Order: sequence, then structure tokens, then C-alpha cells
Amino acid sequence: MRNAVVEALANDGFLLDQEAEEFILGQPSPLQFARQAISQLPYQPLVVTMRDLRTVVRVEAPRLETVPRQEPLPSRRLGEVEVLKDITSHSDCLATVEGFARYFQDRFASLKGLLLRRRDMLGAISIQRAMDPRKLQADEVKVIGMVNEVRETRSGERIVELEDDTGRMTVMVPKDSKAAKDSILQDEVVGAVGRMSRKDRKLILKELIRPDVPFGSGMEVTDSTAQVAFMSDVHVGSNTFLEGRWQSMMAWLKEEAEELDIRYIVIPGDCVDGVGVFPDQEEELVIEDIIDQYRALAEKLKEVPDGIRIVMQPGNHDMVRPAEPQPALGEEAARLFDSSILQVGNPAYLRIEGRTILSYHGKSFDDLMSGIKGLSYSQPIKAMEEMLKRRHLAPAYGGKTPFAPERRDYLVIDEVPDIFVTGHVHGAGVSFYNGVRLINASTWQDQTSYQRRLNFVPEPAKLTLVHLGTGRPAVAEF
Repeated sequence: MRNAVVEALANDGFLLDQEAEEFILGQPSPLQFARQAISQLPYQPLVVTMRDLRTVVRVEAPRLETVPRQEPLPSRRLGEVEVLKDITSHSDCLATVEGFARYFQDRFASLKGLLLRRRDMLGAISIQRAMDPRKLQADEVKVIGMVNEVRETRSGERIVELEDDTGRMTVMVPKDSKAAKDSILQDEVVGAVGRMSRKDRKLILKELIRPDVPFGSGMEVTDSTAQVAFMSDVHVGSNTFLEGRWQSMMAWLKEEAEELDIRYIVIPGDCVDGVGVFPDQEEELVIEDIIDQYRALAEKLKEVPDGIRIVMQPGNHDMVRPAEPQPALGEEAARLFDSSILQVGNPAYLRIEGRTILSYHGKSFDDLMSGIKGLSYSQPIKAMEEMLKRRHLAPAYGGKTPFAPERRDYLVIDEVPDIFVTGHVHGAGVSFYNGVRLINASTWQDQTSYQRRLNFVPEPAKLTLVHLGTGRPAVAEF
């Protein structure tokens, strides 16, 4: 009965949170009760909650238990490398309408919590309270919502529909405001500050607030002398893999690693070229079996000098599920590698000698480039800054980045990292944003036929180093 009721309401256009679902299923005629109660709501929320139901029905005490608080995930450690958070071994994906509902509920709750920490969002109220005709306020109003829709009017204003767990609100963005020139993505969570129009109960926007990372001075100096190297998008198996440059890099590591104290290498995805990732890929492969590709990579990584710890992460070309967050390589592929190589998921929060590193392959670049004005594949660092501003690695849903509806959203940037590294776009860049060191970690693949058609020129064979004691970066080119 549970699935029948949930599916029927979903077909009506309504989702339920867990507490509301349990309450409705406890009624003598659950579907009839739910439809009658929802029809009496003065608004249509994205997800019907117990707060909504209490406005139209009486709920007797004791109230139902709420969803248990999420416990912190246990970390994994290999030597000085600790995995603080990734999806590996923690997946509880529910591929249903209900699963996506709880996924977006967690995203909203997490980002709302980050916004409420900002001084300029103190005093934020719910959309339901802001829209109450009996309490329309002449003073400034602050609300937090998920962007449901963005559209332009004929006169040049922008209309943004925001939604929280209490209702929906229309926000009018004046055409002469700063936010009118900003790219607002569907499903990102923002704070809106403005005044309510008594005539039509719209919020006239004064300022758009994003969670953003707070400004910091960067990594405080420690006594560590070690360096970590970042090398992304190796693409072993492709006929454009740069074998000569890879060997030059390995020879350099053997000569310089000890003197430079390079102790760690992080590989942020697309370790191999994969099979069937894009049409006619087989024409560009020199190794056609993906397991053989991993076997060849494992042999190449054996050349890395002893004493350097390697962390491997999957990307969209690797043998894991395409939906993010992605778990670490499965046993069939992972067993080909030395046990000293740490396999992690995508994304992953790591801690190495006291430094927090957020490593994300970067598939969502494809959506950000098309959704945010001024971004281009030639400047991946700018896209990384947009992720940090929104505190989410893939803020837009429904594009080229598939999501797995986990109970919690692993793509939220809930902890500010010391180092944020990505790959995917085969670019190379090092920068700094509000104290966070940004790295796009190059590639070991030459220009592909697809990139040639797009006139995209990669920046291959660059190894970015970061000193864990001082935070200073350096780039070795091969």
C-alpha cells in the first residue's frame, strides 16, 4: 500500500517527506485523506511536510518521530591519508520519486544551514510566514529558498520562483539590479533580501545572497615539509595517451621526489579511457578491454618511487556508476593495483598531514559552462569559484551530470577545504579563492578528435605540486 499511495500522490504532482508519509499511511483511507488535506493547503509546496499538514488538520500528541539525525560517517585511513567523507560503502540510494525527494530535502537543509550562518541572513523567515497576508511586513524581508524556475519578462525584469519546505514565492528581480546580470541556476539554494509587494505578494529583490565560503587568509604555515602532487585524466588505453611525456614525468619523479619531499599523488578521475563512453570510441583505443586498461595503468604506477602514497578517484570514463556521487573502483579493478594505493570515491574529502583536500573529478563543468555567463572550458578555475560560491559541486539538476538519489547530498561543500582540486576539462590552472587553493590538474592525453571538432586545446602533461607546510604551489611541465 505504501508504494501505491506514494506513487499516486507523485502522479498528482505531490511528494511527501518521511514524517508526513508515516502520518498519512496511518490514516484509515490514506490516499483519500492525503488528497483532501492537500487540496485545502493555501499553496503547493515541492514536498508536503507535517508542518504543511498541521495547517489544515489536527495532529494529536504525541507527534510522530522525525527522521533520525544523520550520524557522522566513519573515516578510512591509509598511513597519513585519511578519507573524511565519500560515498564508498555508505550508499543507500533509493531510485524512486521518494528517493529524489529526500535527496533534495537534504540538499536544501544543508545549504540553508550554511546560509543561516551568514551575518547578512540573520533574521531569515520561512516563505509561508513572508507570504502570510495578515503579516505582510513593510520592512526588509529575508527568505531562503531553492530556485524552482527562472524566467524573463517582456519588460526586462527577471522572475525567480523560490521554494522552501513551507511554500513557494515569486521574487521579482529589477532589471537595474546587480542580480539581474547574475546567472541564477535552477535548484541552487539562495537567500533573497527585499520588500514584499502588498499588491501581489511578490518579493522585490534588493540583494541575492549565496552560501559562499567565508574569506580566509589561506593555509597557516605548519612544520610539514611534504608535498602533494596532482595528476588528473590519465586516460590509459587511448591512442592519444602521452606515453613519452608520462615516462619523462616518471623519470623526473625518480630523480627529484626525495629532494622535493613529494610524498603523495592524488589522481582526480578518468584514470583510464574506458569503453563506450562516447560514440565510436573504439576507433581511438589501443586497449579495447577496460580491465586491461586498468592492468596497464597499474603497471605504470609501479614506476612511482617507493614512499609516495597514491590516491585514486574515478571519473566519468571509469568503471563505476555514472551517477554522482561515485563510489571507489570495485574489487575487479581495484585488486589489480598495489594495496598501498588508496581507492576513494568521487567526490572525496581527504585529510593529509592536517590539510583538508576536496577532490572532485568535475563532470558538472559541462552544465556550469552552459548555465553561467562568462564561463569557458579554457578557464576551469572560474567554474570552480562558482561551485564554492554556491557551496555545491553540481548545483544544477537535469543536465549532463546524472545524480544518484542518496539520503544525503555528498556534493554539498559543507566543509571549507584548504585545497580544492578538479580534472575533467583537461585544462591546467592554479589560483586562490577566499583562502582556498584551487587546482585544475591537467591531463596525460593529447587533443582528441572530439576536442579538435570543438577547437578545444588541452593543457597536458603538467604536474601541480602543493607544499603541505606553506601552501605554496608549483607546476612541473613535461
